[in-house]
Amino acid sequence: MPEKKQGQVILMSEQQMKTMPILAMRDVCVLPGMLVHLDVSREITKRAIEEAMAEDGSIFLTLQRDESIETPSFHDLYEIGVIAKIKQEVKVKDDVLRVMISTKERGNLLSLNQTKPFLKGEVVPYEWGDEELRPGALEKEAMCRNLKDVYTIYLNENPRASRSDLEKIQGMKDLGKLTDLIAMHINMGFDKRQEILECLDLELRYEMVAGILTNEVNLSRIREGYRRKVKEEVDKNQKEYFLREQMKVIRNELGDGASAEEYQEKYKEQLEQLSCSEEVYQKIAEEIKRLDAIPTSSSEHIVERTYIENLLALPWDKASIDRNDIVHAEQILEEDHYGLKKVKERILESLAVRCLTDKSESPILCLVGPPGTGKTSIARSVARALDKEYVRICLGGVRDEAEIRGHRRTYVGALPGRFVEGLKKAKVRNPLMLLDEIDKVGSDYKGDCASALLEILDPEQNRNFVDHYIELPVDLSDVLFICTANTTETIPRPLLDRMELISIAGYTENERFHIGKDYLIPKQLEKNGLQKKNLQILDGGLRAIISHYTKEAGVRELERQIGKVCRKCAKKIMEGETETIRVTSKNITDFLGKKRFRVEKAARKDEVGIVRGLAWTEVGGDTLEIEVNTMPGEGNLKLTGQLGDVMKESAEIALSLVRALLPKEEEFFKTHDFHLHVPEGAVPKDGPSAGVTMTTAIYSAVTGKKVLAKVAMTGEITLRGRVLPIGGLKEKLLAAKQAGIQKVVVPKENKPDVEELEEEITEGMQIVFAGSISDVLKEALVQK
Repeated sequence: MPEKKQGQVILMSEQQMKTMPILAMRDVCVLPGMLVHLDVSREITKRAIEEAMAEDGSIFLTLQRDESIETPSFHDLYEIGVIAKIKQEVKVKDDVLRVMISTKERGNLLSLNQTKPFLKGEVVPYEWGDEELRPGALEKEAMCRNLKDVYTIYLNENPRASRSDLEKIQGMKDLGKLTDLIAMHINMGFDKRQEILECLDLELRYEMVAGILTNEVNLSRIREGYRRKVKEEVDKNQKEYFLREQMKVIRNELGDGASAEEYQEKYKEQLEQLSCSEEVYQKIAEEIKRLDAIPTSSSEHIVERTYIENLLALPWDKASIDRNDIVHAEQILEEDHYGLKKVKERILESLAVRCLTDKSESPILCLVGPPGTGKTSIARSVARALDKEYVRICLGGVRDEAEIRGHRRTYVGALPGRFVEGLKKAKVRNPLMLLDEIDKVGSDYKGDCASALLEILDPEQNRNFVDHYIELPVDLSDVLFICTANTTETIPRPLLDRMELISIAGYTENERFHIGKDYLIPKQLEKNGLQKKNLQILDGGLRAIISHYTKEAGVRELERQIGKVCRKCAKKIMEGETETIRVTSKNITDFLGKKRFRVEKAARKDEVGIVRGLAWTEVGGDTLEIEVNTMPGEGNLKLTGQLGDVMKESAEIALSLVRALLPKEEEFFKTHDFHLHVPEGAVPKDGPSAGVTMTTAIYSAVTGKKVLAKVAMTGEITLRGRVLPIGGLKEKLLAAKQAGIQKVVVPKENKPDVEELEEEITEGMQIVFAGSISDVLKEALVQK
C-alpha cells in the first residue's frame, strides 16, 4: 500500500479494505455526496443489490468501459468509482428495480472476487491525509467563492438548469464536496464526469470543473446572441421558421452558404447522371454518405467536398467520336505546317492503322528535334485532324512524383496528378495528351518522375492507373499520347523504349522562307493590327532577315524579328509618316538595326592548322573552327576552349594517330609542343565527332600543308585511322550550307543517312564519304 504523504490523497490502510458487491453502470457516472435514483434491469446488477441489502447496504458503483458488454470482467470496469449505501429499493416492473442510493466517498477497485451470479470485489476507500492540506485555507476559500460565482452565472445563463441544490451549494465550505456537487449538476457526458471522478488532485479537480462551467457560460452566451439576431427577424409563433433562420444566421457567421443537405442533393443528382462503373458509383455514393456525418463548420467538410467534386468531374465512361478520315488529316497537316514530309508521313501512317484496326491503342510517338521546329503545333494539328480534345502537359522541370501520381489525401492541399487533371479538362476519356519537354523530367528525394511515367506510357498497365488522390483505377488506354523532346540523351532508357521516335531536324533556309512568307507574316500582321496594304515584306527583305538576323534550327527567332518589323511599322503609321511601308534587303537595317550574323563565315583563304568542323547542339547544327599551333617544347599537348572529357580524349587520339602517320617526323614531335584551341572559349563543348577535324588540323600543322577553306568535316576517329559514323547529320549539313561550305567530308557509314535527306539540303554542296583518315586528308588538304 502507498505511504501517507502530507497534503495528498492517499489510500487507507489494508485494514480498511472491504469486500462488497459491485454495481457496473453503463451510461451513468455519479460522484460522492449525492442521492441518486437508478433503474436497473440486468440480472447481475439486481443480484448485486439484493446481496448489498442482505448485509449493510454497502455497494461499489463504477462505470463500464464498454456499455455493450453484459457480463463485464475486471478490465472492462474503471478502477476508480464511488462507495455508496442503498437507502431504498422498489420494484417498478417485472424486470426493473428502482433503487435510491447515497454516494459516500471515492474508492479503488483492486480486484474482482467473482463475476457470477453478480460482481463482487475488493475495494479500498480514498481519504485526505491528517496533516495540513494544500491548497491552503485561504486559497480553498477563494476557490469555493469563485466556483459558486461561476455556477450562479451558469444558472442565470441556463434557465432550464436544475436549482434543487442551490442553497446547499451556497452554504458549502468543503472544496472537494463542492466541486463534486456542482459537477453533478452540469450538463456533461458521463466520460467527462468519470475524468472528474478519477481526478484525486483537489486543485486540478477545481480547475476542471471551473473550466467546464466557464465554457458552458460562453456557449450559452453565443447561443443567446444568435437567438437575439434571429428573434429580430422572425415571429415568435413561427417556430419552424425560427429554427431555419437560426441555422441560416449561424452558417452566415461561419461563411458557409449552403447546407450539407443541399450539397448532398446536388451530388446525388450528378451521380445519377454520371456514366461510370459499379465500383466508381459505390465509392462516390459512400463518400456522399460520409459527407453527411461531417459538420459544415469543419475544415474536413471542404476537403471531402473537393474530393467528391473531383470524382464527379472525371469522364469515367464518356468518350468523343474520332474522325477517321485520313484525307482530312493530311489536309490539316498541310495547312498548318510547311515541309516536314517524313514526319507527316509517319503520323499519317499511324492514323491509318488506327482507322483500319478500329483500336484506340497506338504507338506512343515522341517528336525529337530542336526548339521552334513545330513539335508542339504538330500535336495540336493531329488533335484537330481527329476531332480530339487537346490537352498539353508540360513536364519540363517536374521533379515531384506527386505531380504525376497525385498527392495522397492525408496531406493538406492535396490535388490529383497532372494526368487526372488533364482528363478533367478534356471532359472525355480519349483526348490527345501532349507530354511536352519529356526530356527535362527530373528526380529528387520526393521520387522519380520518369519511373512514374513508365506505367502511364505502357499500354499494358495504363488501363488501371491509380492516382494517389483519386484512389480508384483510371483508364488511360484510350488516350493518344504524343511526346516532345529536344534530345533523347536525358530520357531514361526504359522510358525511351516505350516510345517511337520521330526525328524533326532543323529547317533549311528555303523552308524558313516559305514558313515566314505563308504563315508568320500573316500571323504577325493580324497580331499587330496591320493589313497587307500597310506593310509589304518583300522576298529579298525576308531572306535578309533569315540570313542576317537569325541563327536557329526552328523559326521562333524569325517570328520575333518579323514581329519587331511589324511593331516599328505600326508606330510609323500611327505617327502619320506613311500609310504603306515596303521592307527590302536594302532598308532592313532601318527596322532591325545592324546585321547580327554574316553568311559567308567560311569565305577566307586556305591556311595551315585551321580546319572547320561540324557540331550538333540541342538547338540545331553549328560550325566550329579547330586551330593548332606548334612551338618548341617537349612534345606536350595543350587543349583550350572548354573541352569535355570525350573531346580531350579525341585530341589525344588524333595526336597519336598523326605521329603514327608521320614516323619520319618523330624528332619534330619530341622537340615541339602542340596547342589545340576550339573557339568560342566560353562555350562548353564535348563529343567524339570532332576526331577527324582535330587529326587534320594537327597533320596540317606538322606538315605545313594548307587546308582548303571551303571544306568542313565531321566524324569520330580511331587509333588505326578508321572514320566512325556520327549522329545529327542533317543539322550539321544545314549549318554547313548556311556557312557557305562547298565540300563536306562525312563518314562512309553515314551514306544511308545522306541518301534519305532532301535534295534541297545537299544542293550546292559536294558530299564526300571517307572510310579512313587518308580519305579525309586527300579531300581536305591543298594538293601541290
